[in-house]
Amino acid sequence: MLAKINSAGLSGLDGYSVSVEVDESHGLPRSVIVGNVSPSVREALERCDVALRNAQISMPPRRLTINLAPADRRKDGTCFDLAIVTGILRSVFLTDSFSLDAYGFIGELGLDGSIKHVNGVLSLVSEMKRAGLRGAVVPLVDIQEALVVEDMDIIGVEHLVDLCNLIESKESFLRYPREEAVQTEVHESYAVDFAEVHGQSYGVRAALIAAAGGHNLLLSGVAGSGKTMIAKRIPTILPPLSREENIEITKVYSVAGLLPPGQSLLNHRPFRTPHHTITTAALVGGSAQGGVVPGELALASRGVLFLDELPLFSKASIESLRQPIEEKQVIISRLNGTFRYPADCLLVAAMNPCPCGYFPDRNKCQCTESQIRQYQRGISKPILERIDLCVEASPVAFADAVSKDSGPSSAELRAQVLRAREIQTARFRGESKIRVNAEMGIREIERYCTLGSKELAFIGRIFQLRSMSMRTYHKVLKVARTIADLEEEERIQIAHLSEAVNYRGIEDQLYGTGGKP
Repeated sequence: MLAKINSAGLSGLDGYSVSVEVDESHGLPRSVIVGNVSPSVREALERCDVALRNAQISMPPRRLTINLAPADRRKDGTCFDLAIVTGILRSVFLTDSFSLDAYGFIGELGLDGSIKHVNGVLSLVSEMKRAGLRGAVVPLVDIQEALVVEDMDIIGVEHLVDLCNLIESKESFLRYPREEAVQTEVHESYAVDFAEVHGQSYGVRAALIAAAGGHNLLLSGVAGSGKTMIAKRIPTILPPLSREENIEITKVYSVAGLLPPGQSLLNHRPFRTPHHTITTAALVGGSAQGGVVPGELALASRGVLFLDELPLFSKASIESLRQPIEEKQVIISRLNGTFRYPADCLLVAAMNPCPCGYFPDRNKCQCTESQIRQYQRGISKPILERIDLCVEASPVAFADAVSKDSGPSSAELRAQVLRAREIQTARFRGESKIRVNAEMGIREIERYCTLGSKELAFIGRIFQLRSMSMRTYHKVLKVARTIADLEEEERIQIAHLSEAVNYRGIEDQLYGTGGKP
C-alpha cells in the first residue's frame, strides 16, 4: 500500500513542505530511500528499523520504497524520521486507518523508540500552517515551541508506542489528549542598568541616540574606560519586543539549536559578543556539518552585536559586514541553494587607541607610531562610514568612580527612546520598509531632513573643511534627525548638526580631513 505523510524541512530560517511517500510491495526484503537526500536522511532507514524492533514491533519481510518529494530539492537533517516511520507503519500495518493528510510529522527517532528534539520546530510548524495543514505531531520536548504557532493542533509524542496509539485510532486525533496553549506574553529581564555607569555621560548620550534612531556605534577609549559597560546596557533601553520580533528571534535560535529546552519564546533582546578570533563564516553564517547555519549576525538580529577590540578582527571578517549592515540581511549562496538570514541588529564596536590601550599617555604606552597607525588602520574607511556614531570614551575620574550619585537609569533612557520611536513611527507610517531614522534612503533624507538656510550654510562649511563623502554626509543628517526627535523638535537645528558632526571625530583622526588612508 502507498502511504503519504506530510513533513517539512529547513532552508535557512524558513521551512519548506515535504511529502514522504512510502510504498510497500512484495519482493525481496529491501528498503531504499530516494528523493535527493543527504546521508543523515538516508540513515533514517537504519534508525527506523532498530527503533521498531526495540519497540516490539515486528516488521514482515517487505520491499519498501521511500520517496521524499519534491525530488529536485536537497533534504538534510533528522527531522524527517518521524514522518518516515509513520509512513512505514501506515503502509504495512494500518491500511484501514483514517486519513493523516491534515497533519504534519517532524521529529528524530532514537534507537530505543524515543522521539527526540529537532532544531527549527517553530519554522517547520509555521510552514505546515502556511501549507494549510490542521495540526502537527512533534517531539514532546518541543511542544512548547510548536504551540507558539497559533490556530494549529499540536500533539506531542515521546515514544513510538505513543505514535502507534495515536494513529491506530479509527476516529480522529481529537480523542488524543492535547496540551493546553502556552502563555506567549514576553516578560523582558536584564541583569544590568545604565544607572551603574559613572563618569561616561558622553558615551551614555551616544548610546541613547543609537538606540533611539537605530544607529550603529563605535566606542573608542583607553582600556578600562567603560566601553563594554555601556555596550552591554544598550539592550535595556531598546523598545520592548513585539510578538513578531520575538518569533523571529526564537526562529533563529531554534534553527541554530540554541533555544533553551522547554522555552517557547526568548524574553529579551539578544546581546552577542563574539571573540575577535571568530572566522568569517561563523560571523555572517555559512556551511557546517549539519548544513548552512546562521552566524553571529543573525543571532544578534533585533538586538545588539558587540565587537570588542574591532581592529583585532580579521580584515575579511570586518569587511564582510558591509552588505549585511546596510541591507539588514545575510545572503549565503551555495550549490544547493541560496539561504537568507536576518541581520537587523544594532552594531556596537569598541576599540583601544593603540595595541596596549593607553595611548596618548606616554608614561604607560610604549607603542611606536607605526604600531599605533597599523592597529588603527585595521578598520577601513568604508566600514567607518557605515557606523553612524564614533565616540571617544574618556578615562573615568576618581571623583566619578566613587560618587554615590547615579546617572540616568535604563528606564528613564528607554522612556526617551520610546518617545523618539513614536515620532519616527508616525513619520514613516507610509513607508513600508523603514522604521527608524538609520534606515532612511536618499529619497527619505531629502524629504525628512530638510535644512533652513543657516543650517545649510553651517553643514556646507563643515562638508568642505572635512572633505566629507556623501555617505558620511547622509549619516550626519540622519543622526541630527534623531537628536531633534529626542528633543521633540520638528526641524533640524544647528545644535543638532553640530552634535552629529562631533560624532565623526574618530574618522577624521584615522584618515585625516582629506579622507585619504
